[in-house]
Amino acid sequence: MNAKKHAMPPDWHDPDDAPELTDAFFAAADEYVGDQLVRRGRPKADVTKLALTVRYDTDVVEAFKATGKGWQTRMNAALREWLETHSPA
Repeated sequence: MNAKKHAMPPDWHDPDDAPELTDAFFAAADEYVGDQLVRRGRPKADVTKLALTVRYDTDVVEAFKATGKGWQTRMNAALREWLETHSPA
């Protein structure tokens, strides 16, 4: 038989038996200012990027990777620079 599992054990009835609320619990809790939920984490960017899969020649990718951390940003800048001087059509 497939019975639904309860979030709390069914024998938990007394509120005095509630688990201790620790600092970790409050650190992970949602925060509200009035009725407004305060979002945690990185804020949404004004300009978003599109994730896609493309295939480049190995030597091109290796040349950008050799420039170190941030190589994908530099590759994006190189493509943008090319678009400024060329028609995409």
